[in-house]
Amino acid sequence: MLQGLLAGFFWGLDTVIIGIALAMSPFASTEQAILLSPFISTFIHDLFSSLWMFIYMGIKKQSGDFLKALKTKSGKFIVLAALVGGPIGMTGYVLSIKYIGAGYTAIISSLFPAVGAFLSYLFLKEKMRYDQMLGLAVSLAGVIFLGYTPGGSETNTNLVGFLFAFLCVFGWASEAVIISYGLRGAEINDEEALQIRQLTSAIFYGIILLPLIKAWQPTLSILPTTTGAVILASAFFGTTSYLFYYKAIHKIGPTKAMALNVTYSAWAIIFGFLLLGETISIKGVICALVIIGGSIVAGGDIKELLNFRKNGSHFHRNILKRV
Repeated sequence: MLQGLLAGFFWGLDTVIIGIALAMSPFASTEQAILLSPFISTFIHDLFSSLWMFIYMGIKKQSGDFLKALKTKSGKFIVLAALVGGPIGMTGYVLSIKYIGAGYTAIISSLFPAVGAFLSYLFLKEKMRYDQMLGLAVSLAGVIFLGYTPGGSETNTNLVGFLFAFLCVFGWASEAVIISYGLRGAEINDEEALQIRQLTSAIFYGIILLPLIKAWQPTLSILPTTTGAVILASAFFGTTSYLFYYKAIHKIGPTKAMALNVTYSAWAIIFGFLLLGETISIKGVICALVIIGGSIVAGGDIKELLNFRKNGSHFHRNILKRV
């Protein structure tokens, strides 16, 4: 459970730092740069993340293990999860940050645990209780209220940003379900899965997507700049988040891991205020609480959480007595 919460903390920080990179001159100097920025930044992010993973696995002296894991059936499922979570989910996430900001993107994308619980019900045959269905409905209502502007004054830019956020939701929810299925056997562990995931995403962007949109030249020009260094930092925190997230998926399953990870939307609002000076609106706070609360109910087990709190309070009382 703690690993799931830490995944949310570090992803919230990664979200805001990506927003800082997108606002820098290489991504905002021309119309072409603005158009290509989400794809270039996502490629650089996942490329640097895969490098961080190589360093991490090298320190653990497990650098070559992921090649063996890649050849297994579970490894192939991780590749599929990478394509869904990276090119689809992460691109939607970065595009949404570009159009509606890090705070709103984090809030809307926090719907993915609820959608993930529904997909787990459909494909993994995990039971979905009535309270989970109610949580899903509450989360959807929170997103609708967040995007509603009285008098119909919402802009096309906001609408596009919301659509990309929903694309992200679908990608990340699907990724967690596929990852959970891939990690069911003993053929692969969570760290090998993450290394495969990040490398697969980077290769897809580098070999297919960037040449298709003719973005290699601006990408190479950004790598040695300050903007590249900022994305390198964001990739470090993103990799840390993913490490905790994949461990949580492996240990407690996708629905609970997603429900705990969703706290990143609240952390993103806090980091956005501290690092970018973004305003914190009452509407945004209310919607964040509604969406997070609904997602936790949809993705988690309320009885188990209450038992955890009850056992935790007994534990603390026993410690105090001994002291």
